[in-house]
Amino acid sequence: MQGLRLVIISGLSGSGKSHTIKCFEDLGFFCVDNLPPALLPKFAELCLQRGGEVSQVALGIDIRERGFFGDFFSNLDKLKSLDYRIELVFLEARDEILVRRFSESRRPHPLLPNSPILEGVRLERERLHELRERADRIIDTSDLTVHDLKDLFAHNYLNGDQPRRMTISLVTFGFKNGVPFDIDLLFDVRFLRNPNFVAALQPRTGDDPKVRSYIFEDPVAQGFLAHLETLLKFLIPQFERERRSYLTIAVGCTGGRHRSVAVASWLEERLEGMGYQITLRHRDMNQSPSGLH
Repeated sequence: MQGLRLVIISGLSGSGKSHTIKCFEDLGFFCVDNLPPALLPKFAELCLQRGGEVSQVALGIDIRERGFFGDFFSNLDKLKSLDYRIELVFLEARDEILVRRFSESRRPHPLLPNSPILEGVRLERERLHELRERADRIIDTSDLTVHDLKDLFAHNYLNGDQPRRMTISLVTFGFKNGVPFDIDLLFDVRFLRNPNFVAALQPRTGDDPKVRSYIFEDPVAQGFLAHLETLLKFLIPQFERERRSYLTIAVGCTGGRHRSVAVASWLEERLEGMGYQITLRHRDMNQSPSGLH
């Protein structure tokens, strides 16, 4: 039973519980938010039944009513007596900071939605006093940025001597079909020599060795790839410094079948050689080959 590590995250509304859950998710924890306290023992049991598949868990739990405290504490004590590795993390912030955060989000306080925010903050602080007293770790997020929070949890909860490497997603597309959403970097390769105008190459895709040779034998393409590799070797560590867990790079040409596919496949090889986990998706490669590409 010692194989299960369970971090329970609770605290004041507006103190950063949602951001904290995301931080633990980035660190490789299996995360569940707003788990009812009564389900805690059963959930831990189910995790153990996975045979080590789920070994690190972060749970977000909200407890605002005093009636739930007795059951929560008794279940928590029971799990600790069974030698589970359990830590209760309590998040808080100064009153003025919580009021400002609620005001910026334009949300009412969940305890007193029809009253001034400060009244709700003070009531919740009073109700959660006992939970705070039982916490293993208390974190005041008043002066922490999102990046500070990530650094704090990475320092305390990241296993192993080596940091987790960022996952990089490559996606190819055709501009004529629209630019993908939710991307971090975009490279337009429509300036490269176009295989679509060569009859023998037009029905093929950028994965074909003949198409790749046609594109990459051009000195312009060779210069571009050299600069692109240098740029990414500089940029990617900067994203990693921000504790990013993933990065999405889009490569586009006119139709998404030839040049973007060839460049992205080349990038996949280079980035995997640098030790990164890569996923590659060709959004438009199997579209009709008619028209410009």
